[in-house]
Amino acid sequence: MEPDVLNYIDPSRETFSVFKALPRDTPIRMLNLIKFREVAAYPKGHDCAISGWSGREAYAAYHDAIAPILARVGAEMAWSGAFECVVTGPADWPWDATFVMGYPDAAAFLAMVTDAEYKRAVVHRQAAVEDSRLVRFGVQVG
Repeated sequence: MEPDVLNYIDPSRETFSVFKALPRDTPIRMLNLIKFREVAAYPKGHDCAISGWSGREAYAAYHDAIAPILARVGAEMAWSGAFECVVTGPADWPWDATFVMGYPDAAAFLAMVTDAEYKRAVVHRQAAVEDSRLVRFGVQVG
């Protein structure tokens, strides 16, 4: 019997609790690994449900919608890159997008995800993403 494949789109209550328990007043970087759906999966009745957008197009709509929120909380793209090859490890790379977002502190990230405008925009991300990883890193100085 094959094990169930787990896909991650939103944080679990447990993992978000760990995030919130860490210091909120130091700079952080968030590694994002995203696998897009072939066709975006909007909730029934949503305006975009009949769009036929690809996951990548729905994610672009999410990014456009949250850009003002990112600016408001002081976040910015710290790095993004196009996959070329694995040098050490399995050759398979399932991610369609890989990037690092920089936040002045964890409080800024929390302010973003609790913003009313963000809560309206996140439907695009949820429709776009088949699987993802969001990993918090502290910023090392020196």
